[in-house]
Amino acid sequence: MIDRRTLLAAGSAAALAPALPALAQGAAVTPPFHHVMVGGLRATVVNDGAATRPDATQGFVMNAQPAEVAAALQAGGTPGPALVNPYNVTVIRTPRGLVLLDAGTGATPTMMVNMRNAGLDPAEVVLVAHTHFHGDHINGLLAADGSPAFPNAQIAVPEVEWTFWNDAGEESRANEMRRPGFANARRRFAPYAGRITRFAPGAQVAPGITAIASPGHSPGHVSYLVADGDRQLMVIGDAITTPALFMANPDWYPVFDMDPTQAVATRKRLLDQLATDRIAVVGYHFPMPATGMVERAGKGYRLVPLA
Repeated sequence: MIDRRTLLAAGSAAALAPALPALAQGAAVTPPFHHVMVGGLRATVVNDGAATRPDATQGFVMNAQPAEVAAALQAGGTPGPALVNPYNVTVIRTPRGLVLLDAGTGATPTMMVNMRNAGLDPAEVVLVAHTHFHGDHINGLLAADGSPAFPNAQIAVPEVEWTFWNDAGEESRANEMRRPGFANARRRFAPYAGRITRFAPGAQVAPGITAIASPGHSPGHVSYLVADGDRQLMVIGDAITTPALFMANPDWYPVFDMDPTQAVATRKRLLDQLATDRIAVVGYHFPMPATGMVERAGKGYRLVPLA
């Protein structure tokens, strides 16, 4: 159960995230896309730009000292204190068409350009399945004129996430930082009315793509397990971000985690599963190519690029 006092104290990325992409305009991330085969399914990680946090040692990791954060960044290959925060959308080519896992920021044409350069036509998107409703994951549902950016797509959303962000009581109790996220969610999904399906964790949202409960960062956050034969890929959304910080130190949590206790428990469970079962992973906020294998390292974990 989400502790409402924790939600109010921690605030939410839902309000903060819509402002972040403005910092990303003009940001170039290399490579702009990356293909990964999962059996007979092809997953393509498409970059949607990046924002830069000028000093990640201040106010980002809520339960670590600035010197600890600086040391972790340096150990992870980032001199700091600035931290580049990429946005990466995973696209799965299925026999029925393209499936997007999250919709991007919508701040610039970056994702659409990178999709086309990767051989992916946005008009072929038949489904957009969401990990959660923070702005940098749903704002890309709309084009600049407010029309659907993916006119041929159905929408799949986690039931708990949908319920939370459409709850007038939760909206009334939200602090000023979090409250705009409720109206933002209503606006982004409105043009898709009649095409939205709600699901519970464990549901198969498309052939080979199963939703996995991973709450804490937001109330109904899910990850997606993409599988074909004996090959697997976990698309984890924001359940784990910035590997140098939150893989290396699973007990740490960022300011955007809405329920820190639950988020840390989820993170530890996922990291253990990924490392034990040797499941490849994609992170929405990992440095491109944003894919790799998770290995145990000391008291934490590390991301090892795919061979």
